[in-house]
Amino acid sequence: MVDIVRAEGRADAVAKEYVQRLEDLLRPAVAILPADLRLEIKHFFSGAAAYADGRICISLTTVGLAMKLPEDARETLIADGATPLRYFPKAPIKKQYVVLPPHIVADELAVWVRKSIDYVLTLPPPKPSKRRKRA
Repeated sequence: MVDIVRAEGRADAVAKEYVQRLEDLLRPAVAILPADLRLEIKHFFSGAAAYADGRICISLTTVGLAMKLPEDARETLIADGATPLRYFPKAPIKKQYVVLPPHIVADELAVWVRKSIDYVLTLPPPKPSKRRKRA
């Protein structure tokens, strides 16, 4: 069975709240996820993000719950009230993400979590970070 792993690290109180909220939202979906999946929730700016085997797939920020999905799934959700993800009014649209409307979050979240995770697992793994370690 999949377990949600919460990444430890520096995060402000607001970010910790988002990490907890995202964990609470995703917990019911765990039963329909691949058993060998590593699902990790990390601080993400002033919000939280879920990573499936190291690939970001879901974020929860002040703009809402957003998921990375293939084009056909994004179009389906947009027709049902989702909006393209834009973190700030004049910021560019995050092309592969949509912000889910409340009725989808309330009624169909587990299905869309699975679709998002299935999609990101088809993408190449992320490149290792070249950040320098602090002394």
